[in-house]
Amino acid sequence: MKVTFVREPTEEEIARTLKWSATTKRVLQVVKSKGSIASKELQQTTGYKPSTIYAQISILRRMGLIEDDRSMVKLAPETCQTIKADLIDNVQFIYELALAELELEAFDVKFAVANSLREFVLSGLPNADILVRRLGYFKTIGERVTDYYRLTRYNRTHSVNQYLTHWIYPYKGKFHPQMIRALINVLKLKENETVLDPFIGSGTTAVEAQLLGINCVGIDISPLCILQSKVKTESIYGIDEIKRLKNEAISSFTTSNRLQTLFSGHNVRSYDDFLTSIEDERVRNFFLMAKLVAISDKERRRRDLVESFVKNLNLMVLSIEDYVTAIKELGLDLGNVNIHLGDARHLSLEEESVQGIITSPPYSIALDYIANDAHAFRAMGYDLEKMRNEFIGVKGKGELRIRMYNEDIVKSFAEMHRVLKKGRYCAIVIGDATYEGRKIRTIDFTIEQCEKLGFTLIHNINKIIYGLYNVMQTDNTLIFRKDT
Repeated sequence: MKVTFVREPTEEEIARTLKWSATTKRVLQVVKSKGSIASKELQQTTGYKPSTIYAQISILRRMGLIEDDRSMVKLAPETCQTIKADLIDNVQFIYELALAELELEAFDVKFAVANSLREFVLSGLPNADILVRRLGYFKTIGERVTDYYRLTRYNRTHSVNQYLTHWIYPYKGKFHPQMIRALINVLKLKENETVLDPFIGSGTTAVEAQLLGINCVGIDISPLCILQSKVKTESIYGIDEIKRLKNEAISSFTTSNRLQTLFSGHNVRSYDDFLTSIEDERVRNFFLMAKLVAISDKERRRRDLVESFVKNLNLMVLSIEDYVTAIKELGLDLGNVNIHLGDARHLSLEEESVQGIITSPPYSIALDYIANDAHAFRAMGYDLEKMRNEFIGVKGKGELRIRMYNEDIVKSFAEMHRVLKKGRYCAIVIGDATYEGRKIRTIDFTIEQCEKLGFTLIHNINKIIYGLYNVMQTDNTLIFRKDT
């Protein structure tokens, strides 16, 4: 690939990236000094790795500072029909722009970027209907508002990414739903195909796949993750019973957690007895989750337990109702979701049984998932030490911990390769971390191990991380294709 210098960035453009890295600046300087340079020579001149060069070229190309062999021919509006598409207002990072472009490319849409990177001009008579229903980073296609933007309006929180049921339970290290929706598109998944997330975590992949009519298999070794994911995707099927039992839930929870209440003297069951009495697992899970959210608020924010329970339970009910309303108003045909407890190192799936994989392996070196949610695990009745022996990345200390983590992750990658259909795509979101003062190069390790298995790296999209416990430095979205 050959790259050619176009221009220097403006101060506004540098500010828009939020962090103009020394690496980006260095690559641009070398390209400028040469005028035009092959990527291999650029790598040799800078001393950077191929993945780093590729990521920086992507950034500079999308900013319009360089051109490369992928640079598109300028559209000629006077000779072809075009449609304008506007990005959603909260899009502000270069990696988001990269994903927006990849979404369009996945649907074979020709485009040009205009208006300070906020507006796209689409050509070639693209299928506007599918773009409106599927795209994640766009607010409008022509005069039509996208389904995704409409979905974000069903929001009971103050965070733009926590619409519908995404907000339920404060799980650390959540995916951005918008990114997952875009990745589903980039992986070219079609309705009724299946996407796997072997580290389902808070269930973001499951929710976004469900909304798009994509089937999802979600697996996790953490019972808390399984509970979250099920509640977010299954509660819509039990909303009538949930609403019928809401007041009884409030009464029993209040009685169980306050010695003197307005309900004292009445024959009200304890909350555990209330949960046990619920026959529908989906409804029982919902009310157990409400309890865990309240406990989390008490432990992390020092909120009153009962007040937090009542407030969050009401918000959870409203969010489930919003989900049901959105399904009807947008005419959504939901995908099937299968969430179950399991181990990514030993997937209970047949070979080549899924059409796509989107996942983020646990940042266990950076974040102790068991300690972080210990209050929830205890409330669910689990033995923390036993769990620590089963989870990836939380066993051992020092070099032993890193070695065991790497071994477990490689086993997981091998299983992912086994169950993915040949020729289909896998997206892994993973970051480097600092552990005991040492940088752990998990990104390079992941690329190396996946390529050994028969994956081919297609895209490497870099995102800078700000302050996740001050141990995460970078977060990359690696998109592989299974070739062998």
